[in-house]
Amino acid sequence: MIGFERLKEEQLKLAKKVVLKDSFDKLQLIAGADAAYNQDDIIAAIAVCDNATMECKERAFAVMKAKIPYKPGFLAYREGPAISDAYAKLQNKPDVVIFDGNGILHPRRIGLASHIGVLLDIPSIGIAKQLLAGEVKENKVYVEKEARGELIATREHSKPIYVSPGHRISLKTSVDIVKNCIRFPHKLPEPLHLAHKYANEIRDNILNGKIKVEIKE
Repeated sequence: MIGFERLKEEQLKLAKKVVLKDSFDKLQLIAGADAAYNQDDIIAAIAVCDNATMECKERAFAVMKAKIPYKPGFLAYREGPAISDAYAKLQNKPDVVIFDGNGILHPRRIGLASHIGVLLDIPSIGIAKQLLAGEVKENKVYVEKEARGELIATREHSKPIYVSPGHRISLKTSVDIVKNCIRFPHKLPEPLHLAHKYANEIRDNILNGKIKVEIKE
């Protein structure tokens, strides 16, 4: 039985370690981190891009068995280990990582981007396609009277995305970076778009028998 109450307590402790000040010296490499699924296997992928050109400089992936079922608010416990494993394989460590999941825009202020940001001690940004918590006022998302995220329309006739700081970065800088990473016609910032595409590519290659991978338990 998964002890979600215990995980909640752990999240509340981790949330206290989140830093919302910009603490990186340069911004040359920006990565996107996403995951695809093959039943209970998680395929985590990271794409590292040049900040100026959005050219992909490096990609890495890892495949791992899901430890817990999907439950809103606990995505880091499901996808975090595989993403961390993929991150460890990178030769070129990025200055900032954009995650397909919330930062502090989370009921306990510790979404996937904040959780992994704290554990790996990396500047991180969260992107969500749906609102997990809070209410929107003039494009800002407030939870308990704190502005934890911002709504951005990145493509005409598409639903907006919700940007929130993960760790070691401010909301304003998070929004500025995400806007700078948008490349038409993609809805998601380019590093995240490329990571999403890569995760699906790896999954398809596994299903088609084109590659064999070690699946960590």
